[in-house]
Amino acid sequence: MSTVNLSTNWVQTHSMYKSRSTPTNILHPPKTKRPFSIFFPRPRTQLISYSSLSVSSILIKEQTDTPQEENKQTQLESTFNFKTYMVEKANSVNQALNAAVSLRDPLKIHESMRYSLLAGGKRVRPMLCIAACELVGGQESTAMPAACAVEMIHTMSLMHDDLPCMDNDDLRRGKPTNHKVFGEDVAVLAGDALLAFSFEHVATETKAVSSERIVRVIGELAKCIGAEGLVAGQVVDICSEGISDVGLEHLEFIHVHKTAALLEGSVVLGAILGGANDEEVEKLRKFARCIGLLFQVVDDILDVTKSSQELGKTAGKDLVADKTTYPKLIGIEKSREFAAKLNKEAQDQLSGFDQKKAAPLIALANYIAYRDN
Repeated sequence: MSTVNLSTNWVQTHSMYKSRSTPTNILHPPKTKRPFSIFFPRPRTQLISYSSLSVSSILIKEQTDTPQEENKQTQLESTFNFKTYMVEKANSVNQALNAAVSLRDPLKIHESMRYSLLAGGKRVRPMLCIAACELVGGQESTAMPAACAVEMIHTMSLMHDDLPCMDNDDLRRGKPTNHKVFGEDVAVLAGDALLAFSFEHVATETKAVSSERIVRVIGELAKCIGAEGLVAGQVVDICSEGISDVGLEHLEFIHVHKTAALLEGSVVLGAILGGANDEEVEKLRKFARCIGLLFQVVDDILDVTKSSQELGKTAGKDLVADKTTYPKLIGIEKSREFAAKLNKEAQDQLSGFDQKKAAPLIALANYIAYRDN
């Protein structure tokens, strides 16, 4: 058993930040103050250089496989092209989003909604939803309404996050932020409209799924974005600005809720719609929590290592706002090591599934880990 010692200080999260939602077991918080460590059941592996990997990398594997495993992995790589998969799924999602939110009266609000919703983006959350559905035997068409819904909600969160009263950002996905084009009032209302429409879209457009599963999906979706999910992370993030003694547990709370919750919801929604049993849903939930936290750790790294042009959004804004990030607390190299560990723990959750069907989720985890914007 190996241990990654991330910090010599443990700062207990104030009781006001504790959530009633299902607790995460990613970091296994100790009950007493002691050096913060993360335990992993397998031996430490050699880290892969971040600079040598690209978005088109296919099923990157740590160098710990046996010859039989390496051969099996090579065969899997030859039958699955992640870059092609991403392009195909992104195109499908974009077409579905374009059809779902059409230009109609009142024009102003729909123009604002479409401006941010169709501005590009990687469509990671919809892809996770579709991939999870297909993993357990479902179809893309079954998951598409929910996949569009999570992207609508993600877009809403970005529109609101960019507002002057929040992060006050001028650039998103390489374009002026919504409020810079349409004004703050319309940007707020357009985000609200996307949030409301996301639930309507799931309820009315999901086909060939029992009403019981659709209700369960709507409940999961509401929980992951409400006061125990995305909103919880956002408000604690805002309240933490300027606080000098924010520790790892506090930071994890922010990221698990602000970023990981919607990624978790994306995967869980797809699994439920695809017909997964409870055990499969929980394995995929843990997978999603790991990659959700991984997403934010990598985001923190990119914020201090990439330019605004490379990111398509304002770089270094966390430093300017004096926000607590993983690089700030534990340094860039330890942050990269932590990201690699989260990626491995996530992929361990997929070991019991058909590996051919799991290939997109494995690749998406690697993509999140090694992305450069």
